[in-house]
Amino acid sequence: MPLVRVTNFSVSLDGFAAGAPQSLESPFGHAGQRLHEWMFATWADGAPTGVDAVFAARWDVGFGAEIMGANKFGPPGWQDDPEWRGWWGEDPPFHTPTYVLTHRPREPLEMEGGTTFHFLSTSPEQALAIAQEAAGDLDVRIGGGATTVRDFVAAGLVDHLHLVVVPIVLGHGTCLWDGLEGMEEGFHVESTSSPTGVVHLTFSRRPRA
Repeated sequence: MPLVRVTNFSVSLDGFAAGAPQSLESPFGHAGQRLHEWMFATWADGAPTGVDAVFAARWDVGFGAEIMGANKFGPPGWQDDPEWRGWWGEDPPFHTPTYVLTHRPREPLEMEGGTTFHFLSTSPEQALAIAQEAAGDLDVRIGGGATTVRDFVAAGLVDHLHLVVVPIVLGHGTCLWDGLEGMEEGFHVESTSSPTGVVHLTFSRRPRA
């Protein structure tokens, strides 16, 4: 049965998935790229083939659609720029139908490599139903940012959540855990430590009663 998954989603020790303020010049605010350096290191020539590389390689395996929030698609105010086409150039890395949740929808945007951005103003449940129909027998990825992941977890829609806890303290920004007190009770939780200092936490949904 296809799943709803979050993969390789990085948070700080204090639970922030982005710093502040976010802008065109600083997509992750004062966090810079520190939350994702562990992943970048796995892309380098001659990089170790350890636990980080194993998790990073699963980022895009088995997905037929992605859902992301407005702040992942662009900086604050991108809706006012009809020429904005996302952060990733003409060949984004998703290669699937990708659904952007925004209060200001626009026409679909077809890119190279199989990615088409669709812009939805709807609930998580409705967005997921649309994405699942597009994904067919494959999984749906909830791509972020933190607010979007939090909303889907709070709605009970996520089957598998892979977090990467990075050993930095941000102090402020966009927090993943706000309003999710006790969410761990609905999941089996496993922890895998890496020599790089990050910890991979996997939350797998317990069977529903």
